[in-house]
Amino acid sequence: MFKSPDESRIQISELMLPSYTNFGGKIHGGYILSLMDQIAFACASKHSGSYCVTASVDKVNFLNPIEVGELVTMMASINYVGSSSMVVGIRVESENIRTGTKKHCNSSYFTMVAIDDNGQTTQVPGLKLETKIDAKRFIKAIKRRESEERKKEDLSLVYKNVNNYLDQLKDYRVVIDF
Repeated sequence: MFKSPDESRIQISELMLPSYTNFGGKIHGGYILSLMDQIAFACASKHSGSYCVTASVDKVNFLNPIEVGELVTMMASINYVGSSSMVVGIRVESENIRTGTKKHCNSSYFTMVAIDDNGQTTQVPGLKLETKIDAKRFIKAIKRRESEERKKEDLSLVYKNVNNYLDQLKDYRVVIDF
């Protein structure tokens, strides 16, 4: 069975309240992450027809602050599927509802895994790519996975052979005291 990204696409909007702020008066990043996790769950569960858990979150960059009184909209779609995993792409925008000004605040990718009633991973439907944007998102997910594997290998080498890399620290604000 195959499903298109449109079949599980989700969008939510929420007005940002003063109770969601951090000490700087902006909307707390943790609150936004919690909403993102919820929409990722909903999107992945809708695609898979199963309970889903968050396996990882790929890089969360907060691009613009979100203010009290702004309307935050999150859009989620399935960008990639494996056998039991799915990558959910999420875009976060805020809108000043008085002026209509919109800001892109964040984009991130959540890897979700489908779980059956016994707590075991379960197969998810394949993805029917209906547009070039769908194909681009799937390919970008493959490239991110490949890049992550290369990064793991590189970091493993540093950890195993740190002496080979110490000279790279000369341009940084550190003192080596060992």
